[in-house]
Amino acid sequence: MRKIRIFEHISLDGIIEHDKDYAYGEWTTPYRSAEGAEMLLKSYGPDFDLLLGRHTYDLFSSFWPNAGRFPMADAINSATKFTVTHRPESLRWGPVKSLGENVTDEVRKLKSGEGPDLIVIGSSTLTSLLLAHGLADEVVLITYPVLLGQGKRLLSDQFSAQKLVFADSKITPTGLFINTYRCEGTLGKA
Repeated sequence: MRKIRIFEHISLDGIIEHDKDYAYGEWTTPYRSAEGAEMLLKSYGPDFDLLLGRHTYDLFSSFWPNAGRFPMADAINSATKFTVTHRPESLRWGPVKSLGENVTDEVRKLKSGEGPDLIVIGSSTLTSLLLAHGLADEVVLITYPVLLGQGKRLLSDQFSAQKLVFADSKITPTGLFINTYRCEGTLGKA
């Protein structure tokens, strides 16, 4: 059985948006380091497939195939990309497979099958869906020492509370915390 592990780059105040169109641009860039990338790749595990929303797939497909040869690029480029999309015929960066019409059923099938862990990077809409249906096994937050105030958040206000249990923490030389939490299910009201 495969695990689903969600990885999210996040500010101290919960902002996950960091693409070029965001008001603060590439706010994650000053904190990148070779040591941090190596720690993150180790956190992904020795072998993994990707579980991606379409927007993240499109962003990644415009970057990773042209990023050059280094361990992170090689691992991401060689992973199978299971992608949520209504346009499967337009998926070009492979190996790639469309998740089809019923995403939760397809993810359940993937999870119960054989293969490497499934890593979710970005893909905030997919993240909410996976957590809401109890399909995620771990959440890994890569927390940056910045406060951004506004921007896209990891989860919407309509999200139901979830219980997480702390599992591990690492810190990079540039001050990023890589915190791993196990998903324990819905948090009941007090």
